[in-house]
Amino acid sequence: MTMKVADYILARLSEWGVEHVFGYPGDGINGLLAAWGRAENEPRFIQARHEEMAAFQAVGYAKFSGRLGVCAATSGPGAIHLLNGLYDAKLDHVPVVALVGQTHRSAMGGSYQQEVDLHSLFKDVASDFLETVTVPEQLPNVLDRAIRTAYARRAPTAVIIPADVQDLDYSAPTHEFKMVPSSLDRSGWSAVPSNSAVERAAEVLNAGERVAILVGQGAAGARKEVQRAAETLGAGVAKALLGLDVLSDELPYVTGSTGLLGTRPSYELMRDCDTLLTIGSSFPYSQFLPEFGKARGVQIDLDPHMIGMRYPYEVNLVGDARETLLRLLPRLERKEARDWQEEIVAGVRRWREVMGARAEVSADPVNPEYVAHCLDPLLPSDTIVTCDSGSVANWYARHLRMRGEMRGSLSGTLATMGCGVPYAIGAKFARPDRPAVALVGDGAMQMNGLAELITVAKYRQLWEDPRLVIAVWNNQDLNQVTWEMRAMGGAPQFLPSQTIPDVSYARFAESLGMTGIRVEKPEQVEGAWREALSADGPAVVEFLTDPDVPPIPPHATWEQMEATAESIIKGDPDRAGMVRQGLKAKVQEFLPHRKRTSDED
Repeated sequence: MTMKVADYILARLSEWGVEHVFGYPGDGINGLLAAWGRAENEPRFIQARHEEMAAFQAVGYAKFSGRLGVCAATSGPGAIHLLNGLYDAKLDHVPVVALVGQTHRSAMGGSYQQEVDLHSLFKDVASDFLETVTVPEQLPNVLDRAIRTAYARRAPTAVIIPADVQDLDYSAPTHEFKMVPSSLDRSGWSAVPSNSAVERAAEVLNAGERVAILVGQGAAGARKEVQRAAETLGAGVAKALLGLDVLSDELPYVTGSTGLLGTRPSYELMRDCDTLLTIGSSFPYSQFLPEFGKARGVQIDLDPHMIGMRYPYEVNLVGDARETLLRLLPRLERKEARDWQEEIVAGVRRWREVMGARAEVSADPVNPEYVAHCLDPLLPSDTIVTCDSGSVANWYARHLRMRGEMRGSLSGTLATMGCGVPYAIGAKFARPDRPAVALVGDGAMQMNGLAELITVAKYRQLWEDPRLVIAVWNNQDLNQVTWEMRAMGGAPQFLPSQTIPDVSYARFAESLGMTGIRVEKPEQVEGAWREALSADGPAVVEFLTDPDVPPIPPHATWEQMEATAESIIKGDPDRAGMVRQGLKAKVQEFLPHRKRTSDED
């Protein structure tokens, strides 16, 4: 039988090692769907409930497999729905290829049904490579370049295939003028900086007495080298949110996350250091980096387009993190004085005590910090953890300690709601032999997580390790925005925008044949986690949590907390006394470790 263009696309994806394509059907990709039938579903088509979720699943798959994520959608609305997930890939630097249908070529320009100007639509999100296939001979070059570019630029790319082109007989480009042949192979490569630049970087780091290291996801392949650098320099290591799984939190000098969702030790590390080494991170919040002029800086980043931002670094090393560190480490001098690192270790120890105390503070009905705190020691050392955007990200960043082979991620730069559950689904296809846990707020769960539970139910039998736990912090409030209004704008909670319905997430899970658990009291929390993690299939656990537990930033002062309390009181005057006392109780274990000025006392 003659090979169609659609047949060739699927065969070429398989040759590139693609095993899964996340998508949703529509007549704009009917040719591809028919080809999947002829190919006996190779690569496997994973049906999401919505194209945005398919894109998120491709992002999650790519993040946790280290391989290409692929998603597919029909023309018009299907293509439009992909955008948010593809922007998540773009901003977090994840390789994803989108295969997008389009109306027949004969109808183009005629205001035909579902005709959208896809090049205008995708020109920003897929700016690294975007092309429409109009004749069979454009393949394989277009598809190969989309894949190579996605890998090389760590970015989303898009290939648009009109519906009638999908059904054309495939013919390869010939050896003649105006034809562009292609090839499959993509060898590994590593960029490295010049020796002179490495020497200058070593001079800066060797001169420092209080060295801080900041790592992001770009350092993920250099775990041993980062650890050696920290131990040689007597440094502390803070982690950007996308780099939480780069180093184990069992190392005593690792201070955890930094930034608005960060820890106190990370804040103090950046505040008090005299030298900063940033590896594989474009951490955007410069107010959480050392004051300009106070510390000398060295940055290592693979992307020359992203280097030299955020801080006035003295030396910018463009190169792969591991290869660059392998060249830098022999030039570093071991610091014999360990006072600085010992101070960092003591700060981490105090912080963990504080977090334990904060988790134990009474709340109505359950302290959200206690939920995450109880989970931490129960997580298997090979768990993949995904987290949604919202106040739950605070508890993920501060209470969960990465260790062993644990992996974790969230929407770091786009910070979009609704990624937690589809990320976890993508993770289960990337690593079906490992347990996954998704941490989700009730707002994100209502936005799209409930629908994706149907996807979980549909594919649960394909996963070697059946454990997929979806935990919902149910506080009937869009909590992160509520706290941003209080803390940043001094405004009370605006109930019409912030309050959301109380949904029985556990019952919905049970209706799909999953384990469903609803937790209404603190004494039920640990048992619920244990039950969910030992279930023989997917489980949904909903915790009824207190929306008035503040996600206190690491640089908070008493004055800021009192202003926040006043904003709550404005919204609910009858609760004034309770709010003042409750808020004080929730922060009193946190602030005593600050270095206070006299007026703060």
